[in-house]
Amino acid sequence: MVIILSVIFFFLILRFAVTLFNFVSNPKLRRVVRHYHDKVSILIPARDEAADIIFLLESIRDQDYLDYEVLILDDNSSDDTYFLCQAFAAKHPKFRVIKGEPLPANWLGKNYACYQLAHDATGRYLMFIDADEQIYKGLINSAVHRMQQNKLALLSLFTDQEMLTWGEKLVVPLMHYTLLNLLPLKLVYFLKSPLFAAASGQFMLFDAEVYRQNQWHEQVQAAIVEDIEIMRNVKAAGYRGEALLANGLISCRMYTGYKEAIDGFSKNFLAAFNYNILGLLIYLVLVIGGPLIIISTLNLQLIVFMCGIIMLGRSMIAFAAGQDKNYNMLLHPVQMVNMAYIGFLAIQRHLTKTNVWKGRRV
Repeated sequence: MVIILSVIFFFLILRFAVTLFNFVSNPKLRRVVRHYHDKVSILIPARDEAADIIFLLESIRDQDYLDYEVLILDDNSSDDTYFLCQAFAAKHPKFRVIKGEPLPANWLGKNYACYQLAHDATGRYLMFIDADEQIYKGLINSAVHRMQQNKLALLSLFTDQEMLTWGEKLVVPLMHYTLLNLLPLKLVYFLKSPLFAAASGQFMLFDAEVYRQNQWHEQVQAAIVEDIEIMRNVKAAGYRGEALLANGLISCRMYTGYKEAIDGFSKNFLAAFNYNILGLLIYLVLVIGGPLIIISTLNLQLIVFMCGIIMLGRSMIAFAAGQDKNYNMLLHPVQMVNMAYIGFLAIQRHLTKTNVWKGRRV
């Protein structure tokens, strides 16, 4: 029992140390007042996004960057996405809508949509964002500044998450929780190894020349978690990549309720562990089972120490991610149950090949 508790506490303290490193290093995109004039192609893949996409297009129209074009690719939507975007573009000359080509074999839908968008883009920078987001003044100038300052081939941002329902609050915070207590985010830039790779497909800003030379989306055409794979490929090819927190410059409402959030996270969860089922199970046992074992000892000192470490870590992560720390500390036990459920679904759907998203098998 002593050995088991030692392993549990070692992992608990290690994760806390990573969280503390991220909190102190503050890996956020810094706002700048300088204005740039390099043309940015804002590229939006869209499939059945009629409920959200106009909010994004209006936020782009109202931002403070002047030298840009917006290309929206309608990926065979079954709703009014194409017609809504077409009507918006008719009133705003910098916006254009493209009808997506039929999906070829061995490609996933979003990857092929991004590949087509990049082919039609003319900017010095290619900025891929999702249709369910909103951007705010300062984003593009700050991102271009970071690209030039650090000579980056790729800058990715983990967007601020909007959560309106209790179902979302029980699941969505797990994204930043898993990220910020497992990976020292600053090391994505400082270490050249592709092993230290993190990215979010919700915001990917590429140097267009480097992108065209390497065709990053074509390289990962069948990858479910294409964002991380692209960052690995960028670093493996000897280029510089960086992943940061959005710092209030771009937000996203990923899901609209509990079931959609569970399905969305289970689609990607195992892929984030490179499809290593054993690695995912060990992580879940240590993160979820470890505290239960400590509680079962009925040792008040151990339990108080464990709870203090966990709650302090949740507080730091919530502050870094722009989330409500009180909600995340209060809901932590239920979020851990949901993490176990997501892990089970991820493994089950991977083994049975039943992962489906937006009507397509992935």
